[in-house]
Amino acid sequence: MPLFGGYKANKLKTNLKMAVSRFTIASNKKSALMKQQIREIAKLLAEDPPKEEKARIRAEALIRDDDTVEAYEILQLSCELLSERINLITQSKECPADMLSTVATIIWASSIVDIPELIEVRKQLRYKFGAAFDEMAMRNVDGILNERVTSKLSVQPPAAYRVQTYLEKISDEHQVGWKPTVPLQAKDISQPMAAPIGKDVAEGAGSGLGAPVLPTTTPVVLPVPPKDTEIAYTPVLPPPVVPDKDDDDDFNIDDPPDIPYIPAAPKSQPHSGSNSNNNTEISNRGRTQRAGENSKSNVDDDEEDKTGGDDDYNDLAKRFAMLSK
Repeated sequence: MPLFGGYKANKLKTNLKMAVSRFTIASNKKSALMKQQIREIAKLLAEDPPKEEKARIRAEALIRDDDTVEAYEILQLSCELLSERINLITQSKECPADMLSTVATIIWASSIVDIPELIEVRKQLRYKFGAAFDEMAMRNVDGILNERVTSKLSVQPPAAYRVQTYLEKISDEHQVGWKPTVPLQAKDISQPMAAPIGKDVAEGAGSGLGAPVLPTTTPVVLPVPPKDTEIAYTPVLPPPVVPDKDDDDDFNIDDPPDIPYIPAAPKSQPHSGSNSNNNTEISNRGRTQRAGENSKSNVDDDEEDKTGGDDDYNDLAKRFAMLSK
């Protein structure tokens, strides 16, 4: 027995009752956090495309918290049992056979769970039953520990089948309608969840300029022509533009368009510097003579037209008179 300490029944009972209250508070806190985690997982599964990898990681954390709460409840019952049998423990030199597993499990769990009162409980039980019993409990000699508590507080990840079962239940509860894209194989059911490969991470996620993540589909394989085959080139011409007939009722596509005739401008003749004045006078005289001749010819033509017109009229008058007889 240590000089400044030893087994104290009152101290053991007080810490056991405080541990029961601490377990209740921790369980309620984790239960509230798990409800929030379930809503977040449902949102991940409801996205298009669903973020399965992130949802599976969140589901694994949810399973671990769920197992921890389950272990807390078992340890809480164990603490209540020791508190009620404190007198039996005090009067016994060795641990009672019916309480061996309960006492050993509390000693083992004191170094794993975040309940400070269990550390003091372990000290009191060590003082009562000796260091050998404490070491036997920590090593789980002869399997004296509660298997359910040790499995729930284990560091091993949950099986992939259990993770997928949680996701399916969350999907049904929140009416998400999610189904796993890749079904589990028989060999992977009892194995831990596979590590993520990043298929749900979009390209350029930081800037938002990358391509979106598309759902996984079977690639389409196009037929490849043989190398010796020549592919004829067919040019693609635009369709002809035909005006609307409502705009012009007289439109006919067979009629050629009317193009106005514009006569070409006369070309100017270059003149020499010394004879420019003489050439000008000669050209003016020629124009005057041609104008006179043209005027005389016009007068003669008019007289001939008048004479020919009178003869024609007289002939028509004679024919009309003969017909009237």
